[in-house]
Amino acid sequence: MTPQPNPEVGAAVKAADRAHVFHSWSAQELIDPLAVAGAEGSYFWDYDGRRYLDFTSGLVFTNIGYQHPKVVAAIQEQAARMTTFAPAFAVEARSEAARLIAERTPGDLDKIFFTNGGADAVEHAVRMARLHTGRAKVLSAYRSYHGGTQQAVNITGDPRRWASDSAAAGVVHFWAPFLYRSRFYAETEEQECARALEHLETTIAFEGPSTVAAIILETIPGTAGIMIPPPGYLAGVREICDKYGIVFILDEVMAGFGRTGEWFAADLFDVTPDLMTFAKGVNSGYVPLGGVAISGAIAETFGKRPYPGGLTYSGHPLACAAAVATIEVMAEEGVVENAARLGTEVLAPALRELAARHPSVGEVRGVGMFWALELVRNRETREPLVPYNATGEANAPMAAFASAAKASGIWPFINMSRTHVVPPCNVNEAELKEGLAALDAALAVADEYAE
Repeated sequence: MTPQPNPEVGAAVKAADRAHVFHSWSAQELIDPLAVAGAEGSYFWDYDGRRYLDFTSGLVFTNIGYQHPKVVAAIQEQAARMTTFAPAFAVEARSEAARLIAERTPGDLDKIFFTNGGADAVEHAVRMARLHTGRAKVLSAYRSYHGGTQQAVNITGDPRRWASDSAAAGVVHFWAPFLYRSRFYAETEEQECARALEHLETTIAFEGPSTVAAIILETIPGTAGIMIPPPGYLAGVREICDKYGIVFILDEVMAGFGRTGEWFAADLFDVTPDLMTFAKGVNSGYVPLGGVAISGAIAETFGKRPYPGGLTYSGHPLACAAAVATIEVMAEEGVVENAARLGTEVLAPALRELAARHPSVGEVRGVGMFWALELVRNRETREPLVPYNATGEANAPMAAFASAAKASGIWPFINMSRTHVVPPCNVNEAELKEGLAALDAALAVADEYAE
């Protein structure tokens, strides 16, 4: 679709937004949201006709891009047949979505509890773990994000938690591995893995193993920086959980459904959790949907004992129809394979070449269509481009970089001193190279702040 400028409509949309919409994670008077006129494939555009390549995949959810005709048609067909129905009934779209998801989850995660998104999926996974074990505490990592609801945000390990952290949620944080900024004085991945596992087991010992219900980890942390766990780490966590009777939860809300070049990131590490949360890419965000994939042992806990939880819109027919169509499209069009191939053949070498040329890039890391560039002031000291949780003038270098990226025609995903490269998983090679050229131009602005 060719964008047609219509600035008058754009001005009206913007005015209504500023008058009435309360935006998340924002100081309301300090934001200037772009008025979006349309989107298709890997692009969206504003009312002035300016088009942007979406290097954020919406909010890392449009894994098959915008407006895929087969998914749009599936939603329309479902709406014509049955727009909605209560969750206590067996509905074709819901049953089929659950079957298709269970076919792709690792191990025996064959029961699917549907939610409206990722945060409530985390809430329910934690509830299931506590009820299954009869224990209260949940361990989660610093440098993590698990959602904005009360329990999920307390489980989160980044600054978004602070304002809501009452220290009463039964959450204990620990350090997960991240060699580039190691908390364990490690020099190799092997050292980082071993020391991180020792730290985790020591934390459990001092908290009391009999008090810990669950350990929850993002299989690959997303907004915190796309930090690939070292070989053996997730398998080691699995062993620790088995040793102490702790439920192992993997959060695949961001990493799942093709993002890493596998259906689920857990497949990269040959590990099966007891519970796995998902959302976002399950239907490319076309209609809100999330869920928990449940192991046989935990499902059995609620075989004759009611599970005390539910949602009015659990397994909403429109959302599930979108999920069925999305999964079928991904299978038919080789979307997962495309993410793996382009990640290996195009993104990995191109981003490393950018890093070699730009002094502001301290490290490149990622897999599939899931990459991050760590931006620094000094490569030797690894000083971040902006301080941790920087705002205002202290965040000026990242603000300048973001502006340069938008001016170059890409919409960036930035978090603290990192920029993420997370285009739709079905992006083609020409689009990807276009985005990389724009990123190259934007990094020249970040270089001005680097030594």
